This record gives sequence, structure tokens and C-alpha cells, in this order.
Amino acid sequence: MIGDGMGLAQVSLLFTYRSKEQVFRSFPVVGFQKTQSADNLVTDSAAGATAIATGVKTTNHSIALDARGQVLKTLLEEASEKGLSTGMVVTSSIVHATPAAFVAHSTTRYHYEQIAEYFPKSSVDFFIGGGKKYFNRREKDDRNLIYELKKNGFAVYDYFHSNLYNIHPSAAKRFAFFTADNQPLPAMQQREYLPYASELAVDFLKKRSGKGFFLMVEGSQIDWACHSNQAEMLKYEILDFEKAVAAVLRLATEDGETLVIVTADHTTGGLGLNQGDAGDKVKPAFTTNGHTASMVPVFAYGPGAELFRGVYENTEIYHKIRQCFGFE
Repeated sequence: MIGDGMGLAQVSLLFTYRSKEQVFRSFPVVGFQKTQSADNLVTDSAAGATAIATGVKTTNHSIALDARGQVLKTLLEEASEKGLSTGMVVTSSIVHATPAAFVAHSTTRYHYEQIAEYFPKSSVDFFIGGGKKYFNRREKDDRNLIYELKKNGFAVYDYFHSNLYNIHPSAAKRFAFFTADNQPLPAMQQREYLPYASELAVDFLKKRSGKGFFLMVEGSQIDWACHSNQAEMLKYEILDFEKAVAAVLRLATEDGETLVIVTADHTTGGLGLNQGDAGDKVKPAFTTNGHTASMVPVFAYGPGAELFRGVYENTEIYHKIRQCFGFE
């Protein structure tokens, strides 16, 4: 997140993924974050994402609330207040833990329908992800949140009626695209929208505000592959995610004013490379189907990247981003 007070088109992106360490050789700066939550050495996604989104440690399962249940302002909400455009692109449902931590506030990550209620009244300008059923086919009430999104200025599309590649959203209206009724397909079953959607988001948000933007992109299903100890699925998810990162890095290299951060909520699966592995011939082995407490790498490229060197708590990512934005 870039903020030098000079009125430049400050461009900002935060990529998150959840897996064992992955080296991105084009990033000149690498740091490490410690991920423990307020109540457990091993964090879950909700607490991990909340730490990054708000700069505060919280209990596992909590969404943008502190450990006492008090509402925390998120980085996305603050960026919007400062006049920046904001967006999210994920390969999970849009109400899943990580995206939820940037726009909603809940005592538990599993209240998906409650989390969905935050989107029509939120300040987010652009989002792409699954989870349509939590908006228009709800169990707790008969609200149609799709209608409410449209009423609040969103152009809304979905996978059933539209092809994302054929849509050219106008930055004059906020934009939402649902890629699945619940969770999107895995990459190995031909889900391929993440790289394209990331570029589409950058283009849209640049046009939406001359003050810059904040975009959170998540390769969500890397985590799911590690939970299920499926190395083949993991390979496809990482390759899909790397295409998205590569696409945005090209844009960052061209404009010279984009800070790109790649990190994760936590590690999952305890993936290891064992004796006898060499080059491109490896046999990945998992030590667990749960999360681990290992430190997570933070890769940074662009103006302000040097701030992300070293070893620090996950909450520091929030403060470093605010410093880059000039919010301090």
C-alpha cells in the first residue's frame, strides 16, 4: 500500500494464501510472520486474517472482533474512508473466513448468512467469489441480498447467467460476480478465473479512484488441498495462484508505484520435502491434516517493500501497510 502524500495513483494489493512456504523468486524482500492467535498457538483463518486486517490478535473463529468481542475497523474499511477504492477476489465463497475478516464482524466465522449481510452495506467496491446462496437462498430469513446489493449501487452477475470473461464492468458502479452457488470448483477441475479476475480487479479499481486502491486476493483452496493431504490438488492450486501473482507483478513492474505483498493466514498440513527428493522429482509428505504454528513467509515487491523484512507478529503487516499508505 503506497501513500506518500504526493497525490499519485497509489496502488495496493495484498495476496494471501495458506500453505507451506513457497518461494517467489522475483520478490526482492522476504520476511516472516508469527501467526499465533490470542487464545491458541495454532491460529485458524478467522483469527489469522483478522490480525492482518486489523492489527489486533483475536480468538480463533472471530471475525474482525477483538478478544473481548469489540468491533475492529479493518484495513479495507479505513482505505475506503480515505477515498481509496477497495476489492476482493477469492477462490472460496466470498463469506469465507479470510474475505469476511476484511468486511464483516462476527463472533464466529461460520455464521455465513450473517456475514453476507455486511456486503450490501459495506464500502467494498468490487468482489469476486462463490457463495451466492448465502445472499438469495437463505435459511434464516427471506431477505434477498442480491437485490440489496443492486439497491446499494452494485452491478451483480453470477456464473449461471454470465461468463466473467465477457463482462466489461464500468467503474461508475460497484461490481460483484458470484463464481459458484457455494464453494467454487478446485483448479484441477478447470476453475481458472483467479489470474484473470485479479487483473480485472486492478483495472477496475484504478479507474474507480484516483487516490489508489486496496485489493485482497486469496488462493483459498491451497489450504483445502493441504487439509486433505492431496498433493496433486495442491500443485494445481499453487500454479493457479502463481499465475495470478505473476499477472499482478507485471502490472507492478510497468507502473512502478504498486506494492505487492504475498503472505498467508497460517500454514496447513505440515508439508515436507524428504530425503531422496530432488529438483522437479519430489514426493510431498504431510505431517497433519490441520494447521500448524510454523512462521509464514511475507514476500514484498514495490515501494515500501523494505518494511517487510525481518521477523514479526502477523499484526505488524497491518501497521506496515498503513505506514505505506500514509495512514499513520
